[in-house]
Amino acid sequence: MQPRHLSRGLFRMEANVKKTRLDIYSDFANSQIDAAINEWVHSERDRRILHLKLVDGLTYEKIAELENMSPKRIQKIVWTAEDRLFKHLELIGID
Repeated sequence: MQPRHLSRGLFRMEANVKKTRLDIYSDFANSQIDAAINEWVHSERDRRILHLKLVDGLTYEKIAELENMSPKRIQKIVWTAEDRLFKHLELIGID
């Protein structure tokens, strides 16, 4: 058991933590994520890659094989496109 002052501090820290991207995405069905990707990600390549990662759950390595790119490049594309998508989800009040 933790000392009382530590447990209260941890509780306060946890209460102030914003939802992560994974938390946001787990609130949606795959069809809703797919629709948001199609609406807010404009590059066809980025939509395809983000769909493979978020909806199909493929690894960066597997997507890199399919797209004939390096895993690092795929990771950068996903992070950038995901950032745009995440901002739009926050704007519509899903946070």
